[in-house]
Amino acid sequence: MTSPIDLHQACTLLGGISPATFMRKHWQRKPLLVRQALPGVQPPLKRKALFELAGRDDVESRCVQRMNGQVRESPGERWQMRSGPLSRRMLPAARAPNWTLLVQGLDLHNQAAHDLLSRFRFVPEARLDDLMMSWASDGGGVGPHLDSYDVFLIQVQGQRRWRIGRAADKSFVDGLPLKILRNFAPTQEWLLEPGDMLYLPPQWAHEGVAVGECMTCSVGFRAPSHLGLATELLSRLADDAGEDMLRQPPVYRDGDQPATATPGAIPERLQTFARQSLTQWLQRPQAVERALGESLTEPKDQVWFDRALGSNAGQGVVLARGSRMMYDSLHIYLNGESYRAAGSDAKLMRRLADQRALSSAACAQLSAGAGELVRQWLDHGWLRGGDS
Repeated sequence: MTSPIDLHQACTLLGGISPATFMRKHWQRKPLLVRQALPGVQPPLKRKALFELAGRDDVESRCVQRMNGQVRESPGERWQMRSGPLSRRMLPAARAPNWTLLVQGLDLHNQAAHDLLSRFRFVPEARLDDLMMSWASDGGGVGPHLDSYDVFLIQVQGQRRWRIGRAADKSFVDGLPLKILRNFAPTQEWLLEPGDMLYLPPQWAHEGVAVGECMTCSVGFRAPSHLGLATELLSRLADDAGEDMLRQPPVYRDGDQPATATPGAIPERLQTFARQSLTQWLQRPQAVERALGESLTEPKDQVWFDRALGSNAGQGVVLARGSRMMYDSLHIYLNGESYRAAGSDAKLMRRLADQRALSSAACAQLSAGAGELVRQWLDHGWLRGGDS
C-alpha cells in the first residue's frame, strides 16, 4: 500500500523541503539538485537482469551508441540508435565505451521500480507517467537534448556528469536518429553520485555523460498537447455517442434549398449543422470529463493482465502494477473504463485510487454492487489479493 504523503512535511527526497514547497517553488519553474535524496539507494535491477528485460517483446527499450566520440564528415555517422526487443548479442560489449541501454516503463515489470516511482505521487496520477532506467558504459549518454515534460533524474549506481542550461536555440542537428541540440550552451554542471537527484522543468537543455559504468533512473511525466488530447477525446466522444445516434440519427435536411448556380460552394446551413453536431457531443453532461478519465487511465500498449479467477478480497486488494486508477466528482476510472460512484462506496474507491490498496476491513464495507465490481476486477487481473 502507498502511504499517504504529508504534503507539508520536509523530506530528504526533496532536499529538506516539503512536497508543497517544491510544487510551489520548483515545479515547472526552476531546477533543483538534491544531494543524497535517496541515501543508500540500490538499482531496481542489476545489469544482467536489465539486459535480459530489454530482450522481451513486451518491454520498450533502446540502445544508443556514440561512435567513439569522433567527429566525422556526416553528423549522422556519429550516433546509432536501435529499438528493442534487444537480445544480448545485439548489444555492444559491456566494456565498450560510449553506449547506453534505456528501458522504458520499468515500473510495470519490477516492484522495486514501481515503489520508487510511487515516492513521487505528490504529483497527480494523471501527470505521472513511468520510470525509465538506463545503464551506460563509460562516456555513454544520449547527447544534449530537451524534454517537453518534467523529469527527476536519480543516480542509482556509479557516476554521471550532468550539464544543463536554458535553450536559446531549440533547433536539432540534421540527419541524426536522435533529437540532439545543434547549439548546446550549458551554464551549470554537476557530478552525481549514487543517491543524488536532479529535477528539471520542461524545455531545459541537458546532457548526461557516464563517468565509468553507471545506472540512472528517470521519472517522467505526461504532457499532453492540445491536438493530441483533442483528437483522443473527440474519438472517445464519437464512440460514446454512437449508440444514441443509431437509435435516433440526426440527419441533415434542406427541404427549402433553392437551385444553385454555384454548386461548389458549401452551404452555410450545412456548416452550421456540422458545428451543432460537435457542440451537442461536447455539451452532453459529463461527456468530456468521462472521456478524459477513460483516456488517462487507458493501460499502456505493453501492459498485459494475468487473470486470477477465484481470487477474493478477504485479505484486502492491491492494484496491479499496470493498472491506472483515478476519479473525479462523479466517476471512478480504472483501465479505460468508467463507473458511477457515490456515498461510502465512492470514498472507498477513491482511497483505493490514492493509496493503490484497500484493507480487508475496508473491502468489507463496500456495498454488494461495489463488492461485485471488485471481484470482477480481481478476475480481470486489474487487482490482486493481498494483506493490506
